Amino acid sequence: MTAAVVSCGLLIRRPATEVFEAFVDPAVTARFWFSEGDGRLAPGARVTWTWAMYGFTSPVTVVAFEPSRRLAVDWGDGDDRTRVEWTFEARGPDQTFVSVEQSGFTGDPDGRMAAALDGMNGFTLVLAGAKIWLEHGVEPRFVLDRHPDARVAEWRDA
Repeated sequence: MTAAVVSCGLLIRRPATEVFEAFVDPAVTARFWFSEGDGRLAPGARVTWTWAMYGFTSPVTVVAFEPSRRLAVDWGDGDDRTRVEWTFEARGPDQTFVSVEQSGFTGDPDGRMAAALDGMNGFTLVLAGAKIWLEHGVEPRFVLDRHPDARVAEWRDA
């Protein structure tokens, strides 16, 4: 049986150092993805990412860290843990092609497929959100608005 691997990518018109930093620094990442992280990503770091709007947290362990080039984490725990890897390809001084690959889905074939498609859809929005934030300084609210009926009460009217 072939393991499910999903990937997506997008050109962000900012330098690779800035784009990489946006995924490493939770104060920046919170502008386009999760609501908060309890620490910066660094080699071997273990942090928690929080999506307060959904009442959800996830443990994250950094397994590869190559500044401005590559970042890989194990995300989740138990049977829900997957590997997520970002690559940052500089395209001149002011453009970066960011690719995201997620792998390690478990469960029955239908469950793996559903999780893989959900991951691909989610990371496509994350990259689009990063692009809008980094290029234009606008918080896109994609993640907040992706599942409006799943939001916790205090986020319903956000």
